[in-house]
Amino acid sequence: MRIVGIGASAGGLASLEEFFRNTPLDTGMAFLVVQHLDPTQKALLPELLQRYTKMPVREAQQNMPIEPDSVYVIPPNRELRVVGTTLKLDQPAEPRGLRLPVNVLFSSLASAQNELAIAVVLSGMGSDGTHGLQAIQATGGLSVVESPESAQFDAMPRSAINSGCADIVAPAAELPARITDFIRRVPEPGRNQSSRAPLPALNRIMDLLRQQTKHDFSLYKPTTLNRRIERRMAIHGISDQVAYGHLLANNHAEVQLLFRELLIGVTQFFRDPETWEYLIDKVLPEMLSTQSPTETLRAWVVGCSTGEEAYSLAIAFAEALEKHHPERELNLQIFASDISPEAITTARRGIYPKSIQSSVSEARLARFFTRQNNHYQIKPFIRDKVLFAHHDVILDPPFTKLDLIACRNLLIYFDVALQQRILPLFHYSLHPNRLLMLGSSETVGRLNHLFAPIQAKLRLYQRKDYNSARHSDFLLESFPPMSTMPKEPNVPSNQVTPPEAINSLQTAADHILLQVYSPAAVVLNEDADIVYISGRTGKYLEPAAGKANWNIHAMARDGLREPLFNGLKQVAQQSETIELTGLSVQTDSGTHAVDLSIQSFIEPEPLKGMTMVVFRDAPGRTVHRRKKPAQAIESDYPAQIRQYQQEIERLREQARLSREELQASNEELQSTNEELQSANEELTTSKEEMQSMNEELQTINTELQTKLDDLALAQSDMQNVLNSIEIAVLFLDQELNVRRYTERASTIISLRESDIGRPLSDLTTTLLYPELQQDAQQTLNTLAVAEKQIRTTDSRWFSVRIIPYRRLDNVIDGVVITLVDITDTKNLESWLRQHPKS
Repeated sequence: MRIVGIGASAGGLASLEEFFRNTPLDTGMAFLVVQHLDPTQKALLPELLQRYTKMPVREAQQNMPIEPDSVYVIPPNRELRVVGTTLKLDQPAEPRGLRLPVNVLFSSLASAQNELAIAVVLSGMGSDGTHGLQAIQATGGLSVVESPESAQFDAMPRSAINSGCADIVAPAAELPARITDFIRRVPEPGRNQSSRAPLPALNRIMDLLRQQTKHDFSLYKPTTLNRRIERRMAIHGISDQVAYGHLLANNHAEVQLLFRELLIGVTQFFRDPETWEYLIDKVLPEMLSTQSPTETLRAWVVGCSTGEEAYSLAIAFAEALEKHHPERELNLQIFASDISPEAITTARRGIYPKSIQSSVSEARLARFFTRQNNHYQIKPFIRDKVLFAHHDVILDPPFTKLDLIACRNLLIYFDVALQQRILPLFHYSLHPNRLLMLGSSETVGRLNHLFAPIQAKLRLYQRKDYNSARHSDFLLESFPPMSTMPKEPNVPSNQVTPPEAINSLQTAADHILLQVYSPAAVVLNEDADIVYISGRTGKYLEPAAGKANWNIHAMARDGLREPLFNGLKQVAQQSETIELTGLSVQTDSGTHAVDLSIQSFIEPEPLKGMTMVVFRDAPGRTVHRRKKPAQAIESDYPAQIRQYQQEIERLREQARLSREELQASNEELQSTNEELQSANEELTTSKEEMQSMNEELQTINTELQTKLDDLALAQSDMQNVLNSIEIAVLFLDQELNVRRYTERASTIISLRESDIGRPLSDLTTTLLYPELQQDAQQTLNTLAVAEKQIRTTDSRWFSVRIIPYRRLDNVIDGVVITLVDITDTKNLESWLRQHPKS
C-alpha cells in the first residue's frame, strides 16, 4: 500500500476538490490530507471532501490504522504523523502561526515509506511542505506539486519548485492520473523485472553521465541503475531507455537530475541500534584504552549522505569517552565524505527535522542538539569534530592512518568487482587492528584474509596484519581506474612533438630552434591556469605540494608571485603588453634576475581571452650563493645599490596601487553600507505595515466570525420553526434535487440526511401522485402555483402545493413543496355526503 500525503493551505479546498474529483476509487492508495486549520474551531473539511469522492473520508484519530482507498483528514490543533501504517496525532509544540504541519507529515512519511512515499503540495501561502519534500526526495519517494498557474495561492507550490524537489508539476485535476501512471511504470522495490533494456542503451546513459558529471557509475549494480533510471523515465512518461538516452543527450538539466537520483541514499541517526550499543559499550572503550590521550582518533565515514551517520559516530565517541574515560577530552577527527554536493551542503548545516525524534532519544536530543522552532541543530562541540568533504571513493585518493572506517549500505550499490577493489583500499587506510563498520546487508566476502569479524551479525570487523603492500602493484589494483575518462581535466605539459610531425629537415630544424633558443613562456586561461607551456620553465615555476594545481600563482617561485598577480590584473584592463624588469627569483642555485612580458590576446580565435607570460633572464644580473672575494664584493656595490633602488621604486609603485585599490574598495563598502541601511529602513517600514495589516485582518476575521455565528443562530431558529409546524415542507433546487426538508416531510417521502442533493425522481413516496416531478418542473418553468389534493397509499389525504423558491435578491432558485394533512376534512366531507340529512 502506498500512502499519499497531501498538504494545502489557503485556496486548498478548491485544489482538493479538483484532485479528488479525478481520483479513481480503486487505486489501492491511502490519502492523508493536512490543511492549515483554525485550532479553535471544529473542522468541516471531512464533510466537505466527502462531497467530491466516494471513498470514505474520516477525521484522523490516534493509532488509527491506515486502510487503502480511504481518505484521512487532520483534526484541528494537531500534528499528523505516520508510523508504519498507523496514524499518530501530536499536540503542536510551536505557537500558532509558526506551525508547519505539512512538513511534519511529509518527514514522517519519508521515514515510514521510503521509496514508496508520495507527497503532494497544493495551493497555499508560505513555504510549508518544502523541507518535507526534501526528505521525500532524499529517500527516493515521489514529489508532486500543483502548477502555480492553476493554484489560487502559488507561494507553497513555487517554494517547492524553487527548491528543486518537484518531480511532477501539473494542475490539481491532472495530478491523480500522473501519480497512477508513475506507479504503473515504476516497479516496486525488490521486484525482479523479467525484461531489462538492452546493454547498449544502459551504456549510452552511463557515457552521458560520465561526460557531463565526471563520475562513473558503470560498476554500480545494474539492478540499482535500472530502478533509478526507470523512475526518471516514469516521471517523463517514457517506456524505452533508448528514447530516454536521446532525452539525456539533449537535456543537461535531466542529466543532473538523474545524477542526483543515482546518489539517493537512505540514512538516519543510529540506524541498527544494536550495532551502536555494542560499539559504545565494547569496541570504542577498548580503542580509547589503547590510544594515548594526546593522540587524535581519526575516523572516516564513507558515503555520509546528509550527515546523520557521521554525527552518530561523533556522539558515540563522546558517550563512550564520558562513560569509560570521563577525565579525557574528546580528541577526535571524523572525515565524512560523499559524492553528492547537495548532501554535503545539508550535512554541513547540521539541521534536521523534528522527525529525528523517532531515532534519537530525548537524552541525546537534549545533550547534543539545540531545539529550534521547527528543527534540531547539532551543537558546535559535536559539529566541530566532523570534517565534510565532496569525495568520490571510486576515483579520489583515500583518507589514511585511520582508526575507524564506517562504510554502511554503500557497497550494496557496487558490483562484486568494485567491492573487491574498495575493501583492500580500506585495509590499506586503517591502522593495524582497527575497525571497519559495514551495513547490515554487507560483508567482506572472500576478503577474510584482510578483516576478522568482531561481531559478524553486527557487521563489525577488525583489520588483520596482512602485508598487502608487498605487491608492487597493490595500489594500482585496489585504487582502480574506474573511469575511462580522467578525473581531472587534461593537465598541461611540455608539448612534445609527435614523431610523425618531424618528417622533414625544415620541421626538425624549426623544432630544435624553438626548443633551444626561444624564451620560456606559458599561456594562461581566464582563471590563470596554465594551458600551454613552451620551453624550460623550471627556473621560474615549480609544482606546488599536494594535489596537482596548474594555477600560475601556485606554481610561481618566490619573488614572482606578487609581480605576476599585479601584472595579470593590470593587463586584464588594457591591451598593451606589460614589461616587468629586474625581478629577483629565488631558486635552488641562488637568486636570479628575471624580466617578464605579459600580453593578453583578443585574436586569433584559439587564443581569444588568454594571456601569455614570457620569462627572460636579465643578462649580467644573476647573483650566486658562492662567496666572492672582498674586492669583487666592493666592486659590486654600485650595481647592488642601483638594483635595490629599482626594487624600492617597484615596491613603492605596488604600494601606491594597493592604496588606490584599498581606497576604491573602501568607497564601495561605504556605498554598500549606505544601501544596506536604506534597505533596513525599508524593511522596518514594511514590517510595521505588515503588523498593521495583520491587525486589520484579525479585526476582519473577528467580524466575519461574528456574522457566521449570527448565521448559525438564524439557521437554528429556522430549523426549529419548520420542525414545529404541522406542515411537511420539501425544498428543491433548480435541478429538482433535494436541498432541505422538514422532519414531517420524511414521514411522507423517504428522506434521510444522505439524500441531500439527490433528484426528486429517485425518491420513493406514499403519495399517489405520479405527476409530482412534472408539476414541479412546470412550476419552475412558468412560476405558476400548482395545488392538488392527493391521496396516499395508507388512505390519508394531503393538500400538495408547489410554489417557486424566490431568493432575497428576487431570483428563482428552485421550488417549495408543502404538504398539509387534510385527512380529517376529507373524512368529514365523505360522511356528510353519505348522511345529507344529518
